[in-house]
Amino acid sequence: MKSFPERDPLPLPRGASADLWRHTLSQIPTVFGRLVYLAGLRDSNSGVYSHHGLATLFGEQEASEAIRISHEECFAAWLSLGLAEQHADLQAYLGSLDADRKRVIEVWSRLNPYWNLPPAAALQVERELFFTDLEALLSLLRNEFGVSFLDPTA
Repeated sequence: MKSFPERDPLPLPRGASADLWRHTLSQIPTVFGRLVYLAGLRDSNSGVYSHHGLATLFGEQEASEAIRISHEECFAAWLSLGLAEQHADLQAYLGSLDADRKRVIEVWSRLNPYWNLPPAAALQVERELFFTDLEALLSLLRNEFGVSFLDPTA
């Protein structure tokens, strides 16, 4: 019987991005949920991302950069999903919320809180695709949950 020399296990990736994925993003089961989380770490006035734990370990600049890159990657991952996959992911995200799904759909239809989800570096065509897909999904969800939507611009 042949014996093989023991190898050291592959080293785990290090750095702020790896830490963010390992300790936070991997715990969020949906792409949409990750997108919401990452966009929420961005200051709406400065565009700078902040995360106390990451900043403590890696410094504010490296933490912000890691979050920005993760946000862009997550946005690209969402856009790469087909509409049926986006629908399933969004349903799973809605199911993970404490709020009533019907109520969330009503609020999203009126207030459009998802307008802040794309990263700053997203191209205009990517933003348009994101919003078009999300509006289609919201329309589908309104039908599924029996949410009436009165367009305030009509």
